[in-house]
Amino acid sequence: MDTGGRLIAGSHNRNEFVLINADENARIKSVQELSGQTCQICGDEIEITVDGEPFVACNECAFPVCRPCYEYERREGNQACPQCKTRYKRIKGSPRVEGDEEEDGIDDLDNEFDYDASDPQQVAEAMLNARLNTGRGTHQNASGMPASSELDSSLPSSQIPLLTYGEEDSEISADHHALIVPQFMGNGNRAHPMPCSDPSVPLQPRPMVPKKDIAVYGYGSVAWKDRMEEWKKRQNDKLQVVKHEGGNDGGNFDGKELDDADLPMMDEGRQPLSRKLPIPSSKINPYRMIIILRLAILGLFFHYRLLHPVRDAYGLWLTSVICEIWFAVSWILDQFPKWCPIERETYLDRLSLRYEKEGKPSELASVDIFVSTVDPMKEPPLITANTVLSILAVDYPVDKVACYVSDDGAAMLTFEALSETAEFARKWVPFCKKFNIEPRAPEWYFSQKIDYLRNKVHPAFVRERRAMKREYEEFKVQINGLVATAQKVPEDGWTMQDGTPWPGNNVRDHPGMIQVFLGDNGVRDVEGNELPSLVYVSREKRPGFEHHKKAGAMNALIRVSAVLSNAPYLLNVDCDHYINNSKALREAMCFMMDPTSGKKVCYVQFPQRFDGIDRHDRYSNRNVVFFDINMKGLDGLQGPIYVGTGCVFRRQALYGFDAPVTKKPPGKTCNCLPKWCCFLCCCSRKNKKQKQKKEKTKKSKQREASKQIHALENIEGAISESNSQSSVTSQMKLEKKFGQSPVFVASTLPEDGGVPQNASPASLLREAIQVISCGYEDKTEWGKEVGWIYGSVTEDILTGFKMHCHGWRSVYCIPKRPAFKGSAPINLSDRLHQVLRWALGSVEIFLSRHCPIWYGYGGGLKWLERFSYINSVVYPWTSIPLLVYCTLPAICLLTGKFIVPEVSYPDIKAVITDNCSIYLCWHHN
Repeated sequence: MDTGGRLIAGSHNRNEFVLINADENARIKSVQELSGQTCQICGDEIEITVDGEPFVACNECAFPVCRPCYEYERREGNQACPQCKTRYKRIKGSPRVEGDEEEDGIDDLDNEFDYDASDPQQVAEAMLNARLNTGRGTHQNASGMPASSELDSSLPSSQIPLLTYGEEDSEISADHHALIVPQFMGNGNRAHPMPCSDPSVPLQPRPMVPKKDIAVYGYGSVAWKDRMEEWKKRQNDKLQVVKHEGGNDGGNFDGKELDDADLPMMDEGRQPLSRKLPIPSSKINPYRMIIILRLAILGLFFHYRLLHPVRDAYGLWLTSVICEIWFAVSWILDQFPKWCPIERETYLDRLSLRYEKEGKPSELASVDIFVSTVDPMKEPPLITANTVLSILAVDYPVDKVACYVSDDGAAMLTFEALSETAEFARKWVPFCKKFNIEPRAPEWYFSQKIDYLRNKVHPAFVRERRAMKREYEEFKVQINGLVATAQKVPEDGWTMQDGTPWPGNNVRDHPGMIQVFLGDNGVRDVEGNELPSLVYVSREKRPGFEHHKKAGAMNALIRVSAVLSNAPYLLNVDCDHYINNSKALREAMCFMMDPTSGKKVCYVQFPQRFDGIDRHDRYSNRNVVFFDINMKGLDGLQGPIYVGTGCVFRRQALYGFDAPVTKKPPGKTCNCLPKWCCFLCCCSRKNKKQKQKKEKTKKSKQREASKQIHALENIEGAISESNSQSSVTSQMKLEKKFGQSPVFVASTLPEDGGVPQNASPASLLREAIQVISCGYEDKTEWGKEVGWIYGSVTEDILTGFKMHCHGWRSVYCIPKRPAFKGSAPINLSDRLHQVLRWALGSVEIFLSRHCPIWYGYGGGLKWLERFSYINSVVYPWTSIPLLVYCTLPAICLLTGKFIVPEVSYPDIKAVITDNCSIYLCWHHN
């Protein structure tokens, strides 16, 4: 294959090769022409040191970086190698930076650079810019000699040419050059001289981008970030991936095929979006050793207890042993799921490089966000409004976000508060995105006690912030006024502005209501930009129907969102949990949209963090052991359990579909084993195949007669009839599973979501009203296999358990800035009520058919993950043996009988004597 001297990379496993373009002047014609390595940052050749060796910046991995890039990275960057992340050590001749280790001897900082300048930062920056824009030798004028204005006669190798490549242009003035070279660069000795060619041979200009106008670069020195982005863009344009069919043409690489790892190292868009960070062995191994030691002690303890019964008090002894066995089993169920904890790290920059390419529409997946509320008197509308505002201002493409608020109490107060919130969002959202503020819930943003002038370079920030705070204070007055008005309900109920009665005056008997505040109605913010969708939903309620509380409301939101927007991913938050990190959705997409491991992820769970907790956390609202220890351990198994809020779901997993099955690699052949082992393996395989064939023939003989008769009767038109019957059968199965809405059933099939483009908003709204009717779920699998599962007040644990039984896995994401924050119980009664509700839900799951002790075998649930679910539904029952065990000492004192064998006085005296003698001997020595 004729490659034209261009670089080739490829992969035999993926059946492709990559051809990297290069111009005719810059291409490498042969390996012998290479004079050295190439810098992986700026693309220039790495210079040769005085000793004749190539310059090496990192002694750990020898990642090729030139000296100017090394100097710039130490001064302006993170001072670490881009490949191995090892901190750069100072090389002789380089200036010191903050953090360098002290060296013995005389420091040569003053003698490293002999420039006529006092600012070393300016010197290094000018050297870097000159290095990035220099040619291969000296530039000559028309007479063939170096120009005196560019080159000092005494130092021919210190020339720094401009980007005009030695050619003067009368139309471009000196102040329009892309690079301004300081005057002192013309004098002095360079730390690393440029390669100089034969002056008798005229050199041709070698621009990196020949077609680009020099005036486009502007004025000043090239910025590091802009230069990197431009380099990545050029690198992507040069890559041409050509699929070949495995023939002889282009298939021969002289036995040196390159794998995917040989693609350009800086092309981060092809790298994984996240990675696992195992806990260091120095931390986890002592914990594991303690568990094993406790198990050994526990075994010795039960060995003694079971072999030494108390005959006089057999009933008390048996009761105590049963209680102790229960405690031991509970401890084992709690400890073993923590055996392999892990942490995770995401790469948001790689996500943007992969799915947000410059000049093209964003390819990030759409997300539907659910907010659930019931009673506005217990859940203040101002808190709900802040949650909605933080969602609308999230750092995500606006056309990819839709917010659905479920009002299960059909309160007009919630409806009016949401209308005011939509109006205030037109001012709040552009303010958040303009100044990139955190958090984006105004109540908590304006209550922060920080210096708002720090790191804010925009001159209008202070003025606009004060104006926005006044706007928010007026918004709060309006919301609080609505709350005060709602305290006195009229006798005839509430009426809307047009005089019609509010449909939700009767909370237990009202029709379904849907109102689109933002989105398709053309409402934009004050700057004319598009806003995310905001939809109010209140499902229909009628007497005599079971509504299943929060789980039923969430299932109604699934169906409404599938009809109106049908995003492939869902996020559910409680009304008092606002988005504290505007990049939370991007953090979740690093796991969901990862092309290698994202297909099997059913949900990404974020930890719960709370505001307003006192310093001592007297009610244990933080749940540090659960969120920071237990959940990390589960993430190392099959994933954390679903905790009810702050969770991003895959819609297909909520529909009850099984996880995609990954094809296992082919097993090992017998080529690496001895011949006798091969013979045994072949014999065993033949026996298995013969048994399988016999079983198949027996089953086939039983059905052969009926199949032949059926084939003779229907041989004509079999293909058309089978196709029509299969389509009708599949449609009936889907309607039996999902309900009688054809629009919703059709929306469940595509994995990437989306709604029909030719559907009108009015028709979609009519269909959405149908899917939230109170009788829609009758004779379907909603709440059984589809959506949030019914049967417990803790529907979150049950829903996550069903997904794991289908073979899915979940992910626990802990970003540096907490993704969500909520309100915690502030008094003891609320906290006890919350704990009682959790315990009641666990008891309901334990008594149901979905109990993890006997449900889900044969699926994809791992054993240690099952232990965790068993522990979550068993822990309320521990209160019974705990109460009994605590009463045993009192019973023993009253009856004079004990649960352990009595020890005689001589035995105790002998033990005490031996211990005293040992102590006296040790003290004497």
